[in-house]
Amino acid sequence: MYTVAVSRSFVAQHYLTVPNPGPEGELHSHHFTAEVTFRGPELGEYGYLVDIDAVIEAVEAVVETFRDATLNELPAFEGRNPSAEHFARIFAGRLTNRLTPEPATELTVALQEDDVATVSYTESL
Repeated sequence: MYTVAVSRSFVAQHYLTVPNPGPEGELHSHHFTAEVTFRGPELGEYGYLVDIDAVIEAVEAVVETFRDATLNELPAFEGRNPSAEHFARIFAGRLTNRLTPEPATELTVALQEDDVATVSYTESL
């Protein structure tokens, strides 16, 4: 199995909307590092799993949509608690909308939040 990973860091804000969120219920910022990993059993015609330059461009474009944003105000989070888990899934969806990562067969988006915790979302491609 081959893997290719790209990571980018950014800051975004949110506040949790669950019952009794404690201090996380107030607007606050997090330093996120998104690590995007593509996996697949075979390489393409030119010996690549994915075009790394295309992945970098797509990751940077997705990061820019979240950089310095308040997640609660974005349509993708409407009606959802803006948890890191939801964020990882939404990030993955935006990435695959920008990129056709053939011949990769799997994508994982891992979001590290403030050097404290990392969550991830994995989907088949």
